[in-house]
Amino acid sequence: MKKIIAMIMTGAIALSLTACSNSSGSAPSPSSNGTSSGNTAGAATDKAASDIDTSEYGNLDPVELVLADSAAKGAAGSTFDELVAIKVSEITGGQLTIDTHLNGELGNDTDLLRQMQNGDIDIVGCQIAPMVSFIPELAIFDLPMVFAKHDGDKIDAVLNGDSKTRATLDTAYETAGMHLLGVLQNATYRLTTANVNLETLGDFKALQIRTMENSNHMAFWTAIGAEPTPLAWSEVYFALQSGTIDAQENAADTCVGANLNEVQKVLACTNHILYANQMTINKEAYDSLDPAYQAALNQAVTEALAELRPQLSEIDEQNKQTLVDKGMTLIEYDNAFYDEILNLDTVKKLYSDIDSQVNGLGATLQEALESASK
Repeated sequence: MKKIIAMIMTGAIALSLTACSNSSGSAPSPSSNGTSSGNTAGAATDKAASDIDTSEYGNLDPVELVLADSAAKGAAGSTFDELVAIKVSEITGGQLTIDTHLNGELGNDTDLLRQMQNGDIDIVGCQIAPMVSFIPELAIFDLPMVFAKHDGDKIDAVLNGDSKTRATLDTAYETAGMHLLGVLQNATYRLTTANVNLETLGDFKALQIRTMENSNHMAFWTAIGAEPTPLAWSEVYFALQSGTIDAQENAADTCVGANLNEVQKVLACTNHILYANQMTINKEAYDSLDPAYQAALNQAVTEALAELRPQLSEIDEQNKQTLVDKGMTLIEYDNAFYDEILNLDTVKKLYSDIDSQVNGLGATLQEALESASK
């Protein structure tokens, strides 16, 4: 299972530039069992449906849910979607199925979320960033380097476990008419590439860096002395090539897919923003499910997270190594580097500002992470 999932995800690196833009192309046609046709992950499932006791679902009416994701088939998010669809069908003996639509077939992230709120789509998979305009509390993920010193298991315990942070997020999702199913991550992050040395904090001063047009992200780079420049992703390669900008920040798979090694010399593991995907379902759709179906869906999500999380770390390391093999210099930092940045007055102020935006949830998150790490 692990090898096949890794092959699926690695083979789609060039398509999975979800950090910067929506992928284009035709989505696979959904098959009759609610998963995408040609779904390689289905062939790799550890348990055959015949090995699972599905008798408790036999007296329930069949239900089909519609799931949409703008991510390309094979990207981490869409692999998560497909694996949940496979598992829930197996657990329920085909009584509860999920019809998956990937590659932005039904729209971009904002379109999909609006359709879900209107009840036209049941489930949406996407990264955290597009969710913030619907659920302001998710701005906690904009806290720079808040996750950088913690491993994937500790982060998972806070985001998917029995924590005050998760309970607060659950309430926030429900207020927006949604139900949070799970967050897929394994302590992989957005990195920084540049044509100048970035070994110390001082090296970031006056760095012309392309960022997303996110006020909190831009405020972070300003806080450490850099000069953030929002720029359309389609323009980034040529801006780096011409020297219009010095640097950019993105996940490793995006850097590989865009061949940034051709125009950048340094790959710095700044780990400033967690790379995560979430899955959410329309609250009315979830509440309308029989409790047995709710339990099956939650079980499917939990199992899919457990199987995919290790793959995220492996593929992230493979992507970093690919960039190094193509000539980039890898810079990694110890906790002292992150502490130096987090102790800057300008960064402390940014933390305070974001914490105010999320009604204190930022402080709750920090406390939960520290507690989980003890």
